[in-house]
Amino acid sequence: MRVFVIAGEPSGDRLGAALMGGLKALAPGVEFRGVGGSGMAGEGLESLFPMEELSVMGIAEVLPKYRALMRRIRQCAAEVVAWKPDVLLTIDSPDFCLRVARRVKAECNVKTVHYVAPTVWAWRPHRAEKMAQVIDHVLALFPFEPPYMEAAGMSCDFVGHPVVSEPVANAEEGAAFRAAHGIGAAPLIMALPGSRRGEVTRLAPIFGEALRPLVAARPDTRVVVPCVASTAGLVKELTARWPGTPVLLDPRDQPAKAAQAEKRAAFAAADVALAASGTVSLELAANALPMVIAYDMSWLSRQIIGRMLKVDTVTLVNLVAESRTIPEFIGADCKPARIAEGLTSVLAAPGAQLEAMALTMSRLGRGEEPPGLRAARSVLAQIN
Repeated sequence: MRVFVIAGEPSGDRLGAALMGGLKALAPGVEFRGVGGSGMAGEGLESLFPMEELSVMGIAEVLPKYRALMRRIRQCAAEVVAWKPDVLLTIDSPDFCLRVARRVKAECNVKTVHYVAPTVWAWRPHRAEKMAQVIDHVLALFPFEPPYMEAAGMSCDFVGHPVVSEPVANAEEGAAFRAAHGIGAAPLIMALPGSRRGEVTRLAPIFGEALRPLVAARPDTRVVVPCVASTAGLVKELTARWPGTPVLLDPRDQPAKAAQAEKRAAFAAADVALAASGTVSLELAANALPMVIAYDMSWLSRQIIGRMLKVDTVTLVNLVAESRTIPEFIGADCKPARIAEGLTSVLAAPGAQLEAMALTMSRLGRGEEPPGLRAARSVLAQIN
């Protein structure tokens, strides 16, 4: 069996790795080609080009790279048509992936499966109808999404989110992390300013200023910053003058499994997190780490997207749990003083979020069959 798979960013790479592992377990001998990151490489994918070339978000941010992205779209489509896989599996990154699928469908009738339903419940509701022109089947992360996809003409299975089956560090591992970095019993804030270069460049200065009042109030406060390999150097540069003597977790410095274990231990050690909007909120919820979400984008992207939004929150935990316990500071509200106030409030009363986090994990499939395996069964059913 041949599977051509495309992921365009770290969150998609994690989804792809889990799904590839499930396919290997259920269909021994499966072959993979396509584009992915380190997680998918660990499952046997040799990426056609670095996945980081596709990690671009925001309308204004995409424009300078438009020609390069179009060249990669043509390249991927040509590879699919030439290789003749049993399925083209595209993961998130719809602006790239669906263009590839459209070109492929114009030349052959390969089965197409898209992993991660478009957030039509949040903005741009007509995307599902457009997607149905080139996608046969959708793998949904959230239980409320299949009806939207089916109404547009695609079959859809809710498969859960892989975050529910990822390992979580215990209190002892968290204590060991604190001891290893000389943190002791001091307040520890985790800062996650994103994985893309554009968002890190924009958010890191804001996050640093937001942390300053908290460190001034408690000078022993420390900060830990998990990094991804593609932006670790940039994060190091941008956090050099942050307060709280930041501990950077650089995955380039150690083997992948050791880096993942250290990151998990940091989650267990931290008291609160300040994070960019995105799937990281689910990772924080899986680790029962209270959080504040903050995000900004270019002025043009902010104006266009702000007018399209159909929901009053962009934080996934708030949406899945149908609550609003996670404070968020988005767009014009993404100001250091306001974020600092939010962090102070959460540090003072962190328990308010725990129930919503537990409910989120339950609704996403914690305790059931691993989502990667469920997704693999869904893909095989489409092929068969």
